[in-house]
Amino acid sequence: MKNHTKIVVIGSGAVGSTFAYTVLLKGLANELVIIDKNRDKAEGDALDLNHGLLLAQPMKIYAGDYSDCKDADIIVITAGAAQKPGETRLDLLQRNVSIYHQILSEVTKFNQDAIFLIATNPVDILTYISIKLTNIPKERIIGSGTLLDSARFRYLISEKIKIDPRSIHGMIIGEHGDTELAAWSLLNIAGINQVKADTTSRCYLSPEDKEEIYQQTKNAAYQIIEKKGSTYYAIALSLARICEAILHDQKSILPVSTYLENYKGIRDVCLGIPSIVGKNGVEEILDLPLTSEEEEKLLHSAQQLGNFIRQIQLPNFSPAS
Repeated sequence: MKNHTKIVVIGSGAVGSTFAYTVLLKGLANELVIIDKNRDKAEGDALDLNHGLLLAQPMKIYAGDYSDCKDADIIVITAGAAQKPGETRLDLLQRNVSIYHQILSEVTKFNQDAIFLIATNPVDILTYISIKLTNIPKERIIGSGTLLDSARFRYLISEKIKIDPRSIHGMIIGEHGDTELAAWSLLNIAGINQVKADTTSRCYLSPEDKEEIYQQTKNAAYQIIEKKGSTYYAIALSLARICEAILHDQKSILPVSTYLENYKGIRDVCLGIPSIVGKNGVEEILDLPLTSEEEEKLLHSAQQLGNFIRQIQLPNFSPAS
């Protein structure tokens, strides 16, 4: 780990400010910069966080502008149009493309060496667009992917079988959204593979259980948005977990959104696939031993995203050299 670490968060809305708070609680960096088009909001958040320094971790926290991206280790982008009740993630696409065009054109004037962590929805498409709009190596542009979905998935399984979610090993892969899929064939609980679990076992999940858990996982964000307007606690924790893996070079396996060039026949999209994450970003994408049915669902997820990507009119953009 470097002696001095710096995180910039762009967007001080519900997700960005909660992430900043999580960075402080975890003591993830020595320096935290908050950038928002509403300067007063960024300054208010920075001041509020600074008032808690005595009770948390020593850290330099301040509101900044794009020039403060210089020398940052990680630039986290949470800015974007908010998801409305009943609106799918893909409905957000065109509005957020123009926002990212503006952000990236400014940030890359000052920093092209950081790891870029994308959180705005639709996250897989905006991760892809960020790669296409910049000269930054694809390994250093990462989306939050299906890490949050996988956390929700494991929580729901734990509620069903009454076992600590940390003892449950399973994942959601593909799109962070409506075409995501549960890799049931890889689910294991303390080494007990779900496929081989006896029907009398506490770890057994019936087909009905699996469908219920999958639907609840897929629709979790919609449920939260309907009840309180937006999701931010768990995604902030997910972003902090990815930052931790990068800053400490942990080589953690996390289902982040990453660019796929030839993955089980999938090309030129970003999807949530378990990858080794360290100081250089995505170091390796794992080749999962999926069933043929799971591979078909993953291909379908990629095709759906690809269809949307092909409809995007990318803005003219000349990244800084």
